[in-house]
Amino acid sequence: MMKRARRSRILATLGPSSSTLARIRELFDAGADVFRLNFSHGSHADHAERLKLIRQVEAERGRPIGVLMDLQGPKLRVGRIAGGKVLLEAGQPFRLDLDPADGDATRAGLPHPEIFAALEAGTELLLDDGKLRLRVDSFGPDHAETTVLVGGPLSDRKGVNVPGVVLPISPLTAKDRADLAFGLEMGVDWVALSFVQRPEDIREARELIGDKAWIMAKLEKPAAIEHLDDIVALADGVMVARGDLGVELPPQQVPVLQRRIVRAARAAGRPVVVATQMLESMITAPVPTRAEASDVATAVYEGADAVMLSAESASGQYPVEAVAIMDRIIGEVEQDPAWRGELEASHTPAAATTPDAICCALRRVAGLLEPAATVAFTSSGFSALRASRERPVTPILALTPRQATARRLAIAWGVHPVPFDEVHDVVEMIEHATAAALREAVAQPGDTVVVIAGLPFGQQGSTNLLHVARVPGA
Repeated sequence: MMKRARRSRILATLGPSSSTLARIRELFDAGADVFRLNFSHGSHADHAERLKLIRQVEAERGRPIGVLMDLQGPKLRVGRIAGGKVLLEAGQPFRLDLDPADGDATRAGLPHPEIFAALEAGTELLLDDGKLRLRVDSFGPDHAETTVLVGGPLSDRKGVNVPGVVLPISPLTAKDRADLAFGLEMGVDWVALSFVQRPEDIREARELIGDKAWIMAKLEKPAAIEHLDDIVALADGVMVARGDLGVELPPQQVPVLQRRIVRAARAAGRPVVVATQMLESMITAPVPTRAEASDVATAVYEGADAVMLSAESASGQYPVEAVAIMDRIIGEVEQDPAWRGELEASHTPAAATTPDAICCALRRVAGLLEPAATVAFTSSGFSALRASRERPVTPILALTPRQATARRLAIAWGVHPVPFDEVHDVVEMIEHATAAALREAVAQPGDTVVVIAGLPFGQQGSTNLLHVARVPGA
């Protein structure tokens, strides 16, 4: 099987620039561990074809590949503007209402009564990714009278953001529900949930998804940060979606929140992805800026499980080069002695539970004995994720009888998922663990490996065994 030496993973978005078998194969070989299907674009047929090609590459390379479907979520937009565009001047009054008539320099349609229902006097509305800013002076159930604070051109169907306000809407539109049903039928491994504002949004999605896929909460709304720990606890993973987060918050706050979210996810043992504009210039250039390289490196130093490419790999001119340079940046950081020091410094204490105690002990054992590898036997993925949470110095082989679990774990820090047959007793478990370590070339005869598992086998959340074994043959 093809194994990555680095610990942090790469999530690459597929699109027009990366939809052929040859290109997907190149992206994987360059370093992509998980592929993202963005359901804001493309047809169901497009995504089904891409998934089929991913599975073909997976079979060729003999390594589980994760697939994440990213739901579009609610898109709040103004209506049409007469002539296509108007110029708003700072200080002028401007009305937003439910009237479907074309807008002009004095008003525009806003076909979202849920926004009017959540407003307060003084609320600021952001239009066109924050380029225009309006202050609400008065409002009713069907309108808002505002003053333009920051003016500029306003065109048809530009987006609206309402920072600091929890909107009474579901994160799942009718389109999302149809896309979700299709994606689950296809067999995606992760579902990225957009427009998460509160823990109830995760529960709503869970009712539809069940155990068919893991849920990744996209943290792109400031309201979600107020419920950060609860959302992280309910989701299976989180994404720092810096695009919308950067629209609704001052830019200087985004790096601070990124660090906070990464730490919260690491503390809870949830995979965390840092996304948006990581190598943005590589959409049109063959190399990134130095600032972009530093941005990727910062996420790796913080201990993020994965970093993500969006348009760089989906529609850019240099998709393979973008993955390759991201792979090299991660590799360079992970060779820096300061990287391990920063991981240790940002490590959070384990919870007072048996699984956390076992994995905390794993971390100490790995630090003292310097084994060649950790082997985690896992059916649900729980044991491997708890081991990953500790950020041990050893690579983690996750032996699982479930292909779905192996694919889901492809995004987890330091985890090398290996589909494997069931084991029935501890003796068999140790034999399989040492044989797998040899076969995957993470250990040599005579090396030490640390094995963790849960007894009885196959019971989720039961990690309660740690065994130090020697690879036979020396």
